[in-house]
Amino acid sequence: MSEQQVESGQRVTPLELFFDLVFVFAITQVTGFISRDPTWLGLLRGLLLLGALWWAWAAFAWLTNTLNPEEGAVRIAVFVSIAAMLIVSLATPNAFGTDGVIFGVAYFVVRALHLALYAIAGRGDRELLRALSRLAPFAILAPTLLVGAGFLEGGPRLAVWGVALAVDYLGPVVVGHMRGWRISPEHFVERHGLVVIIALGESIVAIGVGAAGVPLDAGVIVAALLGIGVASALWWSYFDWVIFIAQARLAEATGWQRATLGRDLYSYLHLPMVAGIVLFALGMKTTLAHVSSPLPAIPAIGLCGGLALYFLAHVALRLRIGGSLGHGRPVATVLLIGLIPLSMAVPALSALGLVTAVCAALIAYEAIRYREGRAWIRSRRGAFTMEEARTGGARGRTPSPRSD
Repeated sequence: MSEQQVESGQRVTPLELFFDLVFVFAITQVTGFISRDPTWLGLLRGLLLLGALWWAWAAFAWLTNTLNPEEGAVRIAVFVSIAAMLIVSLATPNAFGTDGVIFGVAYFVVRALHLALYAIAGRGDRELLRALSRLAPFAILAPTLLVGAGFLEGGPRLAVWGVALAVDYLGPVVVGHMRGWRISPEHFVERHGLVVIIALGESIVAIGVGAAGVPLDAGVIVAALLGIGVASALWWSYFDWVIFIAQARLAEATGWQRATLGRDLYSYLHLPMVAGIVLFALGMKTTLAHVSSPLPAIPAIGLCGGLALYFLAHVALRLRIGGSLGHGRPVATVLLIGLIPLSMAVPALSALGLVTAVCAALIAYEAIRYREGRAWIRSRRGAFTMEEARTGGARGRTPSPRSD
């Protein structure tokens, strides 16, 4: 697409949603991976897997923001990428075991196709081709290392995985700027909002999986209702007003500053949001299966620490936009971290109740404190400037980045 088409508004295509279905499966595989090995090592491996899967998804989110994936031979290449991503997902449960090489090779194919498609997108656009050439060495080296890791075992394999992800995630920072990359704010915000919903769907699936095989008694029913209450609070905290503030800030930026902001707000800061939801899903899965018993350490960290990570990412996003720490979400983050040791000492249902109370209190606090400001933001749905949010909207106590 032309620069004007990229910078203007566009919507997520059905083929992008089809690609995301494979990512749904991959997230489910990561949750199952950690639940089968609820140890510190299992948690570390699970987070490494999620980091690799997220970066592959994020790479295609940038690509389809620039290139129409439904036209011509590009459509076929995207289907091939989907197939390769499916193999990556199937190999995820044993990525640190017998299927390590399969995972690495399939992952390499996904990333190689991404680069090839971006080269097609850059035809006639020298700035984009230069940007791609600066990042390509990192995008080739990281999956190559994962292929090599498949031939190793134990500590060396884990170390190579860490190096590979460091290469991927630090590559854009080492490059130093994002000149040449262009994004459409509306499409980019919508695409990442949908992936948040995908992650929230995993938490709901975890409720069903955790309740499978246990009697549907009062404790399980209450736990399921509390779990959907937390998931609803997570949805509310993202889609009520945060998504519109982020979109307005992204639309206000131009050129490489917009690309840099998009990288930081979405490619980087949405990973801990998704990771937090995945960890919460792990905690829910264990809670439903053992409502009357205290949670082990890793599920306790998932239930409470996962939500803390999610809200901490919100705080970081607010700071990156240019605002202050705020009050509600930092306090909720601290409280949730404090609940981790308590959740290992009280019945899981009680711990879930306390977690739900913290989330509900946060939503109620923001809904009351910023009642008029939220209404002002939602009525414009991102179609405002940050200055308008700080002045006109501020009269209604808007939760803008610079409000307290």
